[in-house]
Amino acid sequence: MRLFNAPLRLSPMRTALTLALLLGGCGLAAAEEVGAVDTVFKFIGPDHKIVVDAYDDPKVTGVTCYVSRAKTGGIKGAVGLAEDTADASIACRQTGVISFGGKPLAKQEEMFSERISLIFKKLRVVRMVDAKRNTLVYLTYSDRLIEGSPKNSITAVPVPAGTVIPVK
Repeated sequence: MRLFNAPLRLSPMRTALTLALLLGGCGLAAAEEVGAVDTVFKFIGPDHKIVVDAYDDPKVTGVTCYVSRAKTGGIKGAVGLAEDTADASIACRQTGVISFGGKPLAKQEEMFSERISLIFKKLRVVRMVDAKRNTLVYLTYSDRLIEGSPKNSITAVPVPAGTVIPVK
């Protein structure tokens, strides 16, 4: 029994799990589903599918990234217990006039992250600035709390010559 003045001691694993749950839903950009196709029929629960989501870069007006990824269906997928595969692809395009809102960008920064398993696995999109070529480079990959995956996809958006990318 815990007394009111006794300190609460959490194991390192429990602390990591608690932190992962609290931070798991934190994304920097909002996803908008563009569409999905079924890949495997599941008798019970939703089918396995490939989904395509659009992410507007929150710090660069006029750039949208499209990410396709596998989404696990079945009973585990329906209740959120499935772990999606690390397969993902990205294509970012200029969808309007590119502007930076007067604020400089970090040389490398996570633009978006989303859980793809109950606790440990995340899909990430990172923006990198190639100032020499006046280009924005976007990388998508997945990682786990313990071990990530080398599977990745990359795309680049050249910024018009008259627009300089402000870098911190």
